Amino acid sequence: MKKFFLATVALSALVAAPAVAADLARPVYKAAPPPPVYGYSWTGCYIGGNIGGLWAHKEWFDHDPGSNTFGRSDGTHDPSGFIGGVQAGCDYQFAGGFVIGVAGDYDWTDAEASNSSILFPGFTNHSKVRSLASVTGRVGYAWDRFLGYVKGGGAWEKDDYLNTDGITPGTASQTRSGWTVGIGGEYAFTNYLTGFAEYDYYDFGNRDALFVYSDGTTFNYGIKETKSVFKVGLNLRWGAGPVVAKY
Repeated sequence: MKKFFLATVALSALVAAPAVAADLARPVYKAAPPPPVYGYSWTGCYIGGNIGGLWAHKEWFDHDPGSNTFGRSDGTHDPSGFIGGVQAGCDYQFAGGFVIGVAGDYDWTDAEASNSSILFPGFTNHSKVRSLASVTGRVGYAWDRFLGYVKGGGAWEKDDYLNTDGITPGTASQTRSGWTVGIGGEYAFTNYLTGFAEYDYYDFGNRDALFVYSDGTTFNYGIKETKSVFKVGLNLRWGAGPVVAKY
């Protein structure tokens, strides 16, 4: 009986051994890692150009000391026209999609308009905006290749003025400072070329301008101005481009 039991155990071991060996020899397969996912990084610097339109609102005031109409408005007009120029800046992307940056721009324009003087009948007030510049900071959020942003900072413009009755012209020229805020969006067409559209509001306050007339007399006007600008443009970027997303 004992011999029969031992024979049975031995036979069972011989039968099971190939199956165990097969299990031990079977290779273990691992799932392939997921392919890398690429996203666009806005970190880097850029330079580019822009075109658009400018719409300003100017109000002239009598600010000449001793004048009988001192402080009163002499009327308003709304210069408007084409605007075009250049811009440059740098951006830094962090914490996923948040982007901060600094930029500067300079634009040329020929926006002009005039109105008949309210305080001095027969005279005409004329304004011409020559140029517009700003230095701004911006903050935004990027959805891969699209960046939405807001901006704000300091602004400067160059103006020429004319006050005349057709016989005795008075002229003034002024570079004035103010502030600006804006909103816009930018899209990366390629790793190096992006396009943007933005709206900017400017406020230059009320600044005095001294007019010198052809007969040697002078007169001081206070000129208050705000303006709106819409522009589109292209930027050439370096440092920006695709990065591997981290999990």
